[in-house]
Amino acid sequence: MFPAERFPRLLAGLGSVYDDAAVYKLTDELALVATLDFFTPIVDDPYQFGAIAAANAFSDVYAMGGQVVLALNISCLSECLPPEIIAEILRGGADKVAEAGGVLVGGHSIDDKEPKYGLVALGFVHPDRVLTKAGAQPGDALVLTKPLGVGIVTTVLKAGQAKPAHVDASVASMLKLNRVAAELLQQGTTHACTDVTGFALLGHAWEMAEPSGVQLRICAGKIPFVPGAADYADMWLFPAGTANNQHAYRDHVGFDPDVPEEIQQLLYTPETSGGLLAAIPPEELDALKARFAAANEPLWVIGEVVTGTGIEVSM
Repeated sequence: MFPAERFPRLLAGLGSVYDDAAVYKLTDELALVATLDFFTPIVDDPYQFGAIAAANAFSDVYAMGGQVVLALNISCLSECLPPEIIAEILRGGADKVAEAGGVLVGGHSIDDKEPKYGLVALGFVHPDRVLTKAGAQPGDALVLTKPLGVGIVTTVLKAGQAKPAHVDASVASMLKLNRVAAELLQQGTTHACTDVTGFALLGHAWEMAEPSGVQLRICAGKIPFVPGAADYADMWLFPAGTANNQHAYRDHVGFDPDVPEEIQQLLYTPETSGGLLAAIPPEELDALKARFAAANEPLWVIGEVVTGTGIEVSM
């Protein structure tokens, strides 16, 4: 990794393992946000797979406070796949690019036995409005913009045991862009922000706490979950990524004895195209709630920032 001081226009991304995307200053009024993401299918419908992969890729741009302007496909698709399936995957991604207000300008593909799809996402943000994970301050409120639990639902789907209503709710959550949520956060002061994806709520929360030099206190009882997530957690149908995240972050997380073990595991379970987790100054919280309500956007206050280190979870 190159030292960031060699690149004075680089505002985020290089020299830090915590930033969601790289941000490069172009002018005093404009900075470029750059990221990429791709993965294997998590739903059966090829169109939904393409659209979810795009929404997931764009989340890192939104987490940095930016808006998507340009995208390129990354596809690893077998020549044995029917052409209509490949077309649907790409159509799903293209439609989501258009919904984000961006332009799809091609990409790159290779032949691969296991399908994979995603995008390079480029966005713009004002250099003075870049959001990072490192600015959370004691007293801040922690807010979340999407429910958790899609990771366990899609895992159960792969096993053929998920109820259709639960799948539909999870797909709807994953398809939703964080575009509006990011815009609403940018209308006020946001001290820190990240999106909740593969490292789960607790992993991404720790990535906010550590560079900020603070402790995040999370109330599990205030966290929303998609329909079915708690049921499947009671059945202990967690993906392998849950154990991986627990192993990676357990030394930084403390649970009150009253937090059920199933809920603890859900908070370690990977998410796909999750919501934004943000640290908001207490004097700005009411105004933020009002903006989200006026836009008919969901928002949950799930904890607070205090002095200390790591993550503490209570009910």
